[in-house]
Amino acid sequence: MSYYFLQSCGITNLNYMIKINIKIELILSIIMLLILISCRDNTSDDKDHLVFRYNEHKNISSLDPAFAKDNSDIWVVNQLFNGLVEMDKDLKIIPSIARNWNISESGKVYTFNLNTNIKFHDHDLFDNRKVIAKDFSYSFDRILDEKLASPGAWVLEKVEDYKAINDSVFEIRLKEPFNAFLGILSMKYCSVVPKEIVEYYGNDFRRNPIGTGPFKFKRWEENIKLVLRKNESYFEKDESGNSLPYLEAVSVTFIPEKQSEFLEFIQSNLDFISGLDESYKDELLDRAGKLSNKYSNKINIIRAPYLNTEYLGFYNKSSNPIATSKLIRQAINFGFDRDKMIKFLRNGIGVNANTGFIPNGLPGYSTEVYYEYNQELARELVKQYISESSDKNPTIKLTTTSNYLVFCEFIQKEIEKIGVNIIVDVIPASSLKEAKANGKLDFFRASWVADYPDAQNYLSLYYSKNLAPSGPNYTHFSNDTYDNLYESSLSEKNQKTKESLYRKMDSIIMDESVIVPLYYDEVIRFTHKNVKGLGVNPINILDLRKVTKN
Repeated sequence: MSYYFLQSCGITNLNYMIKINIKIELILSIIMLLILISCRDNTSDDKDHLVFRYNEHKNISSLDPAFAKDNSDIWVVNQLFNGLVEMDKDLKIIPSIARNWNISESGKVYTFNLNTNIKFHDHDLFDNRKVIAKDFSYSFDRILDEKLASPGAWVLEKVEDYKAINDSVFEIRLKEPFNAFLGILSMKYCSVVPKEIVEYYGNDFRRNPIGTGPFKFKRWEENIKLVLRKNESYFEKDESGNSLPYLEAVSVTFIPEKQSEFLEFIQSNLDFISGLDESYKDELLDRAGKLSNKYSNKINIIRAPYLNTEYLGFYNKSSNPIATSKLIRQAINFGFDRDKMIKFLRNGIGVNANTGFIPNGLPGYSTEVYYEYNQELARELVKQYISESSDKNPTIKLTTTSNYLVFCEFIQKEIEKIGVNIIVDVIPASSLKEAKANGKLDFFRASWVADYPDAQNYLSLYYSKNLAPSGPNYTHFSNDTYDNLYESSLSEKNQKTKESLYRKMDSIIMDESVIVPLYYDEVIRFTHKNVKGLGVNPINILDLRKVTKN
């Protein structure tokens, strides 16, 4: 309100005019604030069912698929990017950007026919930019670029060459037949990225991702919050022809403590939590793995086999005679009750892994039980070892991380009963990884999560040409029979024959007691009752395309 306007109204006292002006402005500000609050609240209430909220306690290191190594990164990258193919909930390889494909009679040439109507997320550098075959050539070149140092470079190690035949046809030639190759291509490392955007941002592409996925990047405050928005141009539709995704947005927080994450979930500030943590497992589940009565009307539990085998490994080139003694290794395998361990330490979540290293759910899995709990037999094996050696007090150090201390202490106490002393050593995860890879640990806790849906991925850990640190054979196990079977399986086309080879290899691992399998893990998710369509899959990928909230 101006001075001249007030003068025209016959009001000439300046102080009075100023007071009136301030009061009017204050009233108007309050009114506007109330309007904004009302609008915000209404919008929030109206749109809450369109926003999916979860927490990532491990943080996220990169939104670049070339660095999608850990689940925390993979989950987000899966919302932003697509590759040639993907894996469904039943571990079948299905089309993604590739409409279909052909494999040559030799098993070495893969020809992919692309969907030519798939677009990258819009950016100031382009509009309606369609994916073409050359984009995959660039994306693969980038993975292999030593300057980039992508941890996913290994996925193309069996590839001899690749090229764009034209805009819609992409060809890959392998050095030799490898029947698990399509599964490898389903990994997020193999996602397509646009050259223009990557070159524009350089190293900062990690926080400015442009892909083809169901959601597009909106905002990322590292260690605070990440927001994705619906990709209105996403190419997939549901069975009824409706556009995907159903949600409008995804909101990710970064609360580091699992207990705090659980409290946020209980207070309905998060839509789901994944996994079973020591801090809340007894609050949510009984010993049988069922929801406690307290939450049964508020929360859903989703469980499914997880392609993850938890185990203890022995270093076969150790100077400690226990680590290299088949008798002692067998004794430890017989010497503790896996079912009891799962019941009391994991509230029934997980499956006894006494049937081998290959987990349930993969072709090649065996139902043959190798190590039924039998402490009497275990004691006899220890006695035999003592009588055949000069070692009268068998002792070995078991190295683990704090997350698995309770499991190792349980095994320690049980194995003491059969005459073997286990010293439990707790070190950081990064130190364990480095020491394990370089043969510095006689006895160590480990796990193996499938990179791709083929048992060959598991069995590669015991192939003598894969010795760590250059390969995944941390035990340094070497067996000619095993190697021959492994090499035969790589090119075997007959599915039943291949599965038979897998079972034979698994039986060698168990007969030789190369490891102590603990349990096959389960994917376990807790959601509120209003969340539908989340589902689970054996590799624990987060898929939000068909999720709804009501």
